[in-house]
Amino acid sequence: MEKKEIRREMKRRNLALPANERARLSERIMGQVERLDAFVAARTVALFASLPDEPDTASLLARWHGRKRLVVPRVEGDEMEFYDYDPGRMERGAFGIAEPQAERPVDAADIDFVLVPGTAFTADGARLGRGRGYYDRYLARDGFRACRVGVCYPHQIVAELPVEPHDRRVERLCTGD
Repeated sequence: MEKKEIRREMKRRNLALPANERARLSERIMGQVERLDAFVAARTVALFASLPDEPDTASLLARWHGRKRLVVPRVEGDEMEFYDYDPGRMERGAFGIAEPQAERPVDAADIDFVLVPGTAFTADGARLGRGRGYYDRYLARDGFRACRVGVCYPHQIVAELPVEPHDRRVERLCTGD
């Protein structure tokens, strides 16, 4: 299957999940994230504001705001930067995603743990994003050292993906299973 077809099929399957099932799986996924040793040990955690077809990160953001330094991404042209999370200063930005309105980006080397969205993953950590390469470029930055954890619904794990040299893998997956 081509990348475009995989993206379309996964989005269709994600949105076909009943709302209560999406919510149940999202809570299970975020619970798995919270129990990871790397998350527990992390001081600065990079999360994302989820889209309707992604596991919902809202509960994780709410539970850990004020307890850990949370940072969330903002798209700036062809690049993505992470900024400190302040729920009162989030506005719809690129692609309709809630983005932080902080003024100074966080240094990539300061991030200890990053939650990575994807449209599909393989069991060994290969990832297919939405096609713009924002996460791949960010994860490849000099000084970036954070533990990379992918989150997805169980059906988003596939046997193989078309992988390119610039694609960055995740170290661990949380699926709610």
